[in-house]
Amino acid sequence: MKSVDQPTGELSTARGAAFGAAQAAALAQAGSEPGTRARIARLILENGPVTAAGLSTRLNLTPAAVRRHLDNLLADGMIETRTARRPASRGRGRPAKVFVITDVGRSVFEHAYDDLATSALRFLAEVAGPGAVAEFARRQLADLENRYRPVLAEAAPADRVKILAEALSADGYAASATCSPVAGEPDGDQPQAAGQQLCQHHCPVAHVAAEFPQLCEAETEAFARLLGTPVQRLATIAHGDGICTTHVTAPALLSTRTTQHHDTATGGISV
Repeated sequence: MKSVDQPTGELSTARGAAFGAAQAAALAQAGSEPGTRARIARLILENGPVTAAGLSTRLNLTPAAVRRHLDNLLADGMIETRTARRPASRGRGRPAKVFVITDVGRSVFEHAYDDLATSALRFLAEVAGPGAVAEFARRQLADLENRYRPVLAEAAPADRVKILAEALSADGYAASATCSPVAGEPDGDQPQAAGQQLCQHHCPVAHVAAEFPQLCEAETEAFARLLGTPVQRLATIAHGDGICTTHVTAPALLSTRTTQHHDTATGGISV
């Protein structure tokens, strides 16, 4: 979420300073045991489910060294293991084990002053009502829209989700874009993509948004305006999910639906 943590806000300045100091302290000892462990935890946070082999390649460490750090992170409750889905084409065999960040691990990377931000929004809601919180969230998102809009406006509709993910990642949200399941094969043509999913693996204000969903709602509205197509939030870190996931309707599918509506309204045969 960019709602509360904007570069122009005083809270943002304090949060950024605290976060930067914590990261500098953790990574200053890059060659040490704690430093390497912090880098591994950060990679798991930013890249979602990842295998030990993948971490070994990224960090140029031996598998044994990576496993030692993973065992320590597991013991500390920073990460947990899951079984990766195996594509049908892979056939049988032992499913790969992947590592994901836990709420405990994510909290290590949370920005400071969440309590202060929550208290400020509580005060705003008490004095001016819940609508004031929603308006505050929308105004904060206006900066994000102004910064992202020129880049997205120049991109082809099919590329906008990927570009938005890259922009969010540059702002610290560890975002990625993936294709959603196909919608079917109309008239024997190739399957149509039902859309894309925008995933954010990190939310700096997750604890605040847990109490004030207006922050997530304002961000979702901003995504829809930037992408020029309907979007729907499927999951949020603020509500206990591992990743903030937003479904983005494919522009081509939206065009088809518009044509269907127009043909039906005018008495024609819908496609």
